[in-house]
Amino acid sequence: MTQSAPGPRVPDEELLRQHVDGDPDAFGELVKRHQDRMWAVALRTLGDPHDAADALQDAMINAFRRAASFRSESAVTTWLHRIVVNACLDRVRHAAARPADPVAFDGTEIPGIAPATDPSSDPAERTALRVDLEQALASLPVDQRLPLILVDVEGLPVAEAAELLGLPVGTIKSRCARARAKLVPLLAPGRLSSTGNAPGNQGAGGDVPSGTSRGTGGEHR
Repeated sequence: MTQSAPGPRVPDEELLRQHVDGDPDAFGELVKRHQDRMWAVALRTLGDPHDAADALQDAMINAFRRAASFRSESAVTTWLHRIVVNACLDRVRHAAARPADPVAFDGTEIPGIAPATDPSSDPAERTALRVDLEQALASLPVDQRLPLILVDVEGLPVAEAAELLGLPVGTIKSRCARARAKLVPLLAPGRLSSTGNAPGNQGAGGDVPSGTSRGTGGEHR
């Protein structure tokens, strides 16, 4: 027997509407579609799997309850990511005195900062370099780390990252450029090469993302 082709993918916004209308499965399907990226953002922002899991759970409960407030002014993915980011920033604010733990590496490369080693080099050395990259990322101030995660790791357009964080596009570019510049000296000399795809290092500007205090690594110039 020939199986019928799967039906067209239900748009995110329609799934959210179905959830608001009482469909018990719609929200779970929506979360399933986007949970990997939301988890990556939470983990790299907070640097600890337990904190990231708690923040993601808080965010999804919040999204579940606030679904009726969605007004189609942005994509559902942007709306979800904004809730995740705010949940993470709440935890950063309440634990500002605690240094970030190294992030568990999951294989994601950071565009703009590339290993100088050849792909055929010692796998142990390559793994160590990638762990160094993740630890350096975790050491960045959160107001620089988060834009870099969204733009360079998650691949969001700068304009979408700016909308998500409630910041001007120029501020996102500036903070990403600063973050990239800080990553290089944090790592062993000669082990990195800049690929040159970072935007120009523009001047500082804009506000700290909502829920982030100046004490968590904001701009002081």
